[in-house]
Amino acid sequence: MRDKSITKTSEKSRRSFIKKSSIAVLGGTVIYPSGLMAFNSSKNDIIKVGLIGCGGRGTGAASQALTADPNTELVAMGDVFEDRLSGALEQLLKLKPNQVKVDSDQQFIGFDAYKKVLESDVDVVLLTTPPAFRPDHLKAAVEAGKHTFCEKPVAVDAPGVRKVIEAAKLAKEKKLNVVSGFCFRHDTMNIETMDRVLGGDIGEIRAVTAYRNGGELWYKDRKPDWTDMTYQMRNWYYQNWLSGDFLVEQAVHSCDLISWTMNNEMPVKAIGSGGRQVRTDEKYGNIYDHFATEFTYANGSKSTLFARQQANTQGRNTVEAFGSDGVSYLNLYGKSEIKGKKPWRYRGERNDMFQAEHDKLFAAIRSGNPINDGELMANSTMMGILSRMVGYTGQEITWEDAFNSKEQLGPHFEDYSWDLKFKMPAIAVPGKTKFI
Repeated sequence: MRDKSITKTSEKSRRSFIKKSSIAVLGGTVIYPSGLMAFNSSKNDIIKVGLIGCGGRGTGAASQALTADPNTELVAMGDVFEDRLSGALEQLLKLKPNQVKVDSDQQFIGFDAYKKVLESDVDVVLLTTPPAFRPDHLKAAVEAGKHTFCEKPVAVDAPGVRKVIEAAKLAKEKKLNVVSGFCFRHDTMNIETMDRVLGGDIGEIRAVTAYRNGGELWYKDRKPDWTDMTYQMRNWYYQNWLSGDFLVEQAVHSCDLISWTMNNEMPVKAIGSGGRQVRTDEKYGNIYDHFATEFTYANGSKSTLFARQQANTQGRNTVEAFGSDGVSYLNLYGKSEIKGKKPWRYRGERNDMFQAEHDKLFAAIRSGNPINDGELMANSTMMGILSRMVGYTGQEITWEDAFNSKEQLGPHFEDYSWDLKFKMPAIAVPGKTKFI
């Protein structure tokens, strides 16, 4: 049975930038490998942070980054919209007045704002723009030698995923940290549950079922002075070339949880369905409001994902693993238990998973032992893209074909401008829309 209070609180927490967390106590002096930045020489050196994307998630990420390490400062910010930047700056100054030191000449507006943040004197960048920007922003950040927090998803199409993988490889060569925003992997309840599942407590895993069902989200009414590009950017969630569709933007968390349960093994193929039953108004752009996908693995085991965004419908955010010796039930906002030969129920404390991912990033920077989530975040994003592909086309598609797809949903990144005339891709029709 759904606990509405838990669901509402968790969704509010997901979008909120006000997080309460104790400051991580970092270790003492360590020996650092050569090639790392000078601030690693002392835990008292200031780590300078740049924020690229100043919406609610970006504001939250900045607050969490400053909480993760007492000797951090936010020194540069960039966004395409001035009001987003100024609003985020105002809130962050209230939350972290002693750590926010963004001078007026370090506040950058426009599609090239990310370049100016990267050119400033920052050590770490937080990439929290709409997903379509992520591949090129990550590539530029790594080339600039910056440690990175990279919000999920990391791309909206397969060419973007491949670009992310290449950037992650370069980051590894340069000993740079890349930490993803797949936050559920940082939740203490989830970690203990997965340790038991992957440790064999339910035996051989034969099937996994995940649900990510919820309601509708925000919408911005068009203003007279907005260009088509401005309107699409303000309502990026409903443009699949900017968001990847809601399955890739939000339910990709469920793809990541399925992947985790399957010990990060990727499926060999998928088939599914999807459509628009409720969100049929033109204001909802070209995205769907429901998907259902079956993934098949090399050994014949299956996983299924059901995702829905429709107002006044039953919400659910769960992952169930069915094994030869038991069943694991994980309610992401409620409880976790195992039934079978080794029954168990989680009764421990819950942490702030959003804060935990930043604690991990900054501790890694201080220690000089880099973390690289590149392959993991690319694969989980690609699972979401594959799920969208089979839903849009109504066809069975292999992982290999999907990964090598040449379909690019949006315009070329270097062409982004307020005057860009880009026609939104047509709403997909299963059986008619072709796989490219």
